[in-house]
Amino acid sequence: MATSTPPPPAPPSSDALRWWQRSRVRRGALTALLALCGLVILALVREQTGTEGFLVGLGLAVLPVPLLLGAFRWLDRVAPGPWRNQMFCFAWGACAAALIAIVANSFATRWIATATADPAGADTWGSTVIAPVVEESAKAAAVLLVFLFRRRDFTGLLHGLVLAGVTATGFAFTENILYLGNAFGTDRLTGDSGIASVTAATFFVRIVMSPFAHPLFTVLTGLGFGLAALRGEDRRARRVLFPLSGLLLAMGTHALWNGSSALGEYGFFAVYAAFMVPVFGLLTWLAVWSRHRELATVRAELPIYAAAGWLAPAEPYALGSMRARRLARAHARRHAGKAAARTVAEYQASATELAFLRHRAHRGRAGADFAVRERELLHELWRRRETARPALDHAARTTAPPVPVALPWPPYQPYQPHPALHPHRP
Repeated sequence: MATSTPPPPAPPSSDALRWWQRSRVRRGALTALLALCGLVILALVREQTGTEGFLVGLGLAVLPVPLLLGAFRWLDRVAPGPWRNQMFCFAWGACAAALIAIVANSFATRWIATATADPAGADTWGSTVIAPVVEESAKAAAVLLVFLFRRRDFTGLLHGLVLAGVTATGFAFTENILYLGNAFGTDRLTGDSGIASVTAATFFVRIVMSPFAHPLFTVLTGLGFGLAALRGEDRRARRVLFPLSGLLLAMGTHALWNGSSALGEYGFFAVYAAFMVPVFGLLTWLAVWSRHRELATVRAELPIYAAAGWLAPAEPYALGSMRARRLARAHARRHAGKAAARTVAEYQASATELAFLRHRAHRGRAGADFAVRERELLHELWRRRETARPALDHAARTTAPPVPVALPWPPYQPYQPHPALHPHRP
């Protein structure tokens, strides 16, 4: 007689957990910590820049934030992570990491100036050595926390890249308020205004030329965590080595950028053109390539579920195309409203996670809970199939490549040379 697999043990109820182990308590404590850091950093920045400088800095610093967040969200569209992870990373970068950097950088710079009696040298050491180490470590802490406590949401290179970039965007936002606010205060003292002002120069360098600088540094750390997520649970040495290597690369790149001003009058532009722009282009290519690779994984892994009846035959193709996904959501919204479009998006996310789960299983990295997680995802798909399948079928038919039409071959005709080619042939 065949035996059925026993169901997995039920997770402990909230009543069985101690009060500090409950997820609501942990989320509340973390939210309170970030809010406290935000209030402290707000007071520190306002104290240094003044109220008018703070408001000017805030208005100018917020300009690149939607663009950067939109770019990272676009990269994460194949298998979008939860919004709460990205919100946490942005808040950590803007509040906690910025507070750690301001306090630690100021303390270390003052200590070096006192120990060496050389304030100018202390400032140089602070910007080229201390600041990269402190700031990149503080930003990396957010990615580390998601990696440790939201491991299910951290599945590859793109997740590490996106979380690190969002963290750095929050950090750069707060730092830009400080720099632009101080520049505005300097202009108030000197009476400068317009293009020749310090505020305009600071805005051009930090907002126009290099809004991606901090994300570029921290993305290297995120790629290290992404590589660690791709390793098996038994390869602990690599899971530690990859993030550390990424963090060291981020610190080195940050130090080179901060030290470019000491390389002469055109040192900044030389480093910008010869190093920052190529690295930015390389990382952009890597991110787009990873996105296409994820779509290829979806198309390769889902047909087995279509053969078993869990998915419709055309769904693997539709789920492996960003255009088809977008058309499916639009079709559901047009015919059944926003709730249906949200259901289709959830269906797409579950199917994508299922494909990644099976891909990790093929490479021996799925973990002991593979069967349990597979059943959970299949249940999520089955629960939403009535709404999602018509939309995905429409998208698959709309985006399917045209079928070539077989035209009849022309009748065979023997070769007849032109008379001009053989004038003497009878």
